[in-house]
Amino acid sequence: MGSDVSLSNRVLALVAQPPQPDCVPSARPGDAAARAIDSAANKAALAAGALALPAGPLGWATILPEMTAVWHIQRQLVADIAALYGRSAELGPAQMLWCLFRHTAAQALRDLTVRVGERVIVRPAAQALLQRAAAAVGMHLGKQAASRALSRWVPLVGAAGVGAYAWWDTRQVGRAALQLFEREQVIDNPV
Repeated sequence: MGSDVSLSNRVLALVAQPPQPDCVPSARPGDAAARAIDSAANKAALAAGALALPAGPLGWATILPEMTAVWHIQRQLVADIAALYGRSAELGPAQMLWCLFRHTAAQALRDLTVRVGERVIVRPAAQALLQRAAAAVGMHLGKQAASRALSRWVPLVGAAGVGAYAWWDTRQVGRAALQLFEREQVIDNPV
C-alpha cells in the first residue's frame, strides 16, 4: 500500500506542470509527431534497458528510477506533440495524465475524457479527481513494478524485455497524444 501511495504522488507530480516543449508548431504536425514518437520510444527503450541491467537486489533498486526516467521522456513527448499541433496552451494535468496512462489504466481515467464523434471532451479535472485517478494509476503501476522485479533476476534477457516494453509503452503514449491533439477538443483546465 505504501508504494502505491508513493507512486500516486509521483504520478501527480509528473502531470502537475507539463514541461516546456522542445519544438514549435509544424506545417506537417503528423510527420513531425511520428518522428518525435520514434525518437522518444528509442530513448525510453535505451534508458529502461540500461537501468534494468543490474541483477538481483541491486536491480530492484533501479525499478523506480527506470519508471521515472521513462515517464519523463514520455511527458516531454506529450508536450512536444501538443506544440507540434500548436496546442500547448491546452495541455494541462488532465490531458497529461490521460496521454501518459490511458493505455495502461484506462478504467482509472474514464472520468477525464469523453469522445463524441470527432471531438474529444476533456472534463474539468478538479484536484480531487486528479488525486483519485492518480491513486488508481499508482495501484496499477505498483503491480507493474512488482512484475518488473522478476526481470531483474535474468539481467540481459530481462533488460531486453524491459527495454522492449518501454519502447511499446512510449509509442502508446505518443498515439494517445496524437488522438487528443489532432482532434477538436473542448477543454476546461481548472486554474
